[in-house]
Amino acid sequence: MAVQDSAKHRFQHIAFLSSGTPEANEALKEFTKHYGNVDPDAADVIVALGGDGLMLQTLHRFMGKKKPIYGMNRGSVGFLMNEYRLNDLEQRLDAAESSFVHPLQMCAFDTQGEVAKAYAINEVSILRQSYQAAKMRISINGKVRLDELIADGLLIATPVGSTAYNLSVHGPILPLDATMMALTPISAFRPRRWRGALLQDKAKVTIDILEADKRPVAAVADSYELKNVAKVKIEMDHTMDLVLLHDPGHSLEERILLEQFGY
Repeated sequence: MAVQDSAKHRFQHIAFLSSGTPEANEALKEFTKHYGNVDPDAADVIVALGGDGLMLQTLHRFMGKKKPIYGMNRGSVGFLMNEYRLNDLEQRLDAAESSFVHPLQMCAFDTQGEVAKAYAINEVSILRQSYQAAKMRISINGKVRLDELIADGLLIATPVGSTAYNLSVHGPILPLDATMMALTPISAFRPRRWRGALLQDKAKVTIDILEADKRPVAAVADSYELKNVAKVKIEMDHTMDLVLLHDPGHSLEERILLEQFGY
């Protein structure tokens, strides 16, 4: 391991994590050789080597521990990641800008009365499980706003998640600092022209599944899935701060702006 003069650097203890692909594993080997690799629980910063999937996994893994995460793209899209480069890592970490995001908390009740809770950094998805469209009733802060939505599903997305699945189903892109959530239908059949809604990020969303036995529905918080749900409650957890580090000029805010203008 190369000896590093780290006393003047922003982070003293760096942990590296790999997505497990050959490219990421090779990067892990090289970074460990140059900078060492401490146990993640003892680290000041986590450097995630992979794609957006690894970034989401890492954010979930260290949720509530207030560890900043700096990603380097060894995957495909890498929307949440920085450019991969072996040299000058400590200097890049010194100059990195912080983006703060809050996750959604999902509380889902299945048709047997079981309850499951999970966090979502990108979105909570309500998805039909069978050939029949789902039927849902949407309430905001305890008041019914849509008596019946017939659709393949429904998304509740954070600003950082608004450029992911939400964008693919023609939902709006939200600026990172917007105090909002996107509520977006997936292939809405009735009301046919309903395009969704923008909600304040303090809103409490309740989705009641109509005809849940006949039209089974799953609730998904990022990668956590609960099938045969009857009711789903979603709200943003403002007590939970997740910190992503990005190189200057490549912040999440900048990337979201680029997405809005078609880059």
